[in-house]
Amino acid sequence: MKNEAHYIGRMHDAIFDAGIDRHSYVLAVGGGAFLDAVGLAASTAHRGVRLIRIPTTVLAQNDSGVGVKTAINRNGAKNQIGTFAPPWAVVNDSAFLDTLPARDRVAGMAEAVKVALIRDGSFFQWLERNADALALFEPAAMDWMIRRCAELHMAQIAGGGDPFEQGSARPLDYGHWIAHKLESLTRHHLRHGEAVAIGLALDTRYSVLAGMLPPGAETRVAVLLEHLGFRLWHPILARPAAEVRALALAALEEFREHLGGKLTITLLAGIGHGVEVHEMDTALITQALDWLAERETP
Repeated sequence: MKNEAHYIGRMHDAIFDAGIDRHSYVLAVGGGAFLDAVGLAASTAHRGVRLIRIPTTVLAQNDSGVGVKTAINRNGAKNQIGTFAPPWAVVNDSAFLDTLPARDRVAGMAEAVKVALIRDGSFFQWLERNADALALFEPAAMDWMIRRCAELHMAQIAGGGDPFEQGSARPLDYGHWIAHKLESLTRHHLRHGEAVAIGLALDTRYSVLAGMLPPGAETRVAVLLEHLGFRLWHPILARPAAEVRALALAALEEFREHLGGKLTITLLAGIGHGVEVHEMDTALITQALDWLAERETP
C-alpha cells in the first residue's frame, strides 16, 4: 500500500462516501507502512480529519505509530510524499504482537536499540541485560521496551524543538541514511528494522573510526543486535569498493535531499549520546563496511 499512490485516492473516496468530516475519526489498525498511508489520506481529506492509530507491530508500537509523520514512497524514494499530522490518539495493545511472525517481532526491536543509543544509555544497558528475554519475546520485557521507546519518542516530539523537521536534521533517524537505501535496493525484501540494524552497526563503527566513540562500543552494539536476532550484513553490500562508495554517496545525497539544506547525520559521542555532523568520510564508511563483512565471515 505504501508503494502505490492510487490507494490514497481510494481511501479519500471511502472517507467522503462515509460522510467523515473534521469532527469525525478515522481509525487505522495495522503496521507502520499501513498507518503511514492511512495517515496521509486522513491528513489531506478535508485538509485533515482526526486519526486514531492502533499499531499492530513491534516496529510501529516502538516508533512510527507514535510519530507525527504520514508518508508513502514514490520514485523509489522512501517517504517522498507525505505530511506532518499528529494523531489524536495512539493505542498500543501488546496482544497484537502475539500474532506476528518471529522475523517481524525481531525487526521492530532495531528502533529500540536506536533510540537507546542516541537518547538513553541506561535504556541501552537494560536492553543488554534483557536481551535473552527479548530474543524469546517474553511479554513483560517486550511491554517495557515498547513503553520506554514511546516515552523517548514523545519526549523528542514535545521537547526536541523541531517536531516537523523544518531544519536540516532528522534527530531520531540514527542509522537510517544507509537503511533507506538498502530497503529500496532490495525492493523492500529487507525489512525496515533489518536495514536499520545494519545502519546502526555501520554508524557506530564509523563513530569509533572517526574518533568520536571509544573503541569497543561498536562490538557492544553489534553483539546486542546479533543477540536479538539480526544479521548485520546483506549480500547487496558485497560489491567492488568503487561501487560501494558510489552507493554510499548516493544514499547520503538522498538523505540530504529529503529535507534539503546541509547534510545532517546523527552519530555517537557515547552510548546514549547522539550528536549531529555535517559530512561523512567515504573512506571511513568503506572501512566500517569492511568491519561488518569481517563479522559476517565465519
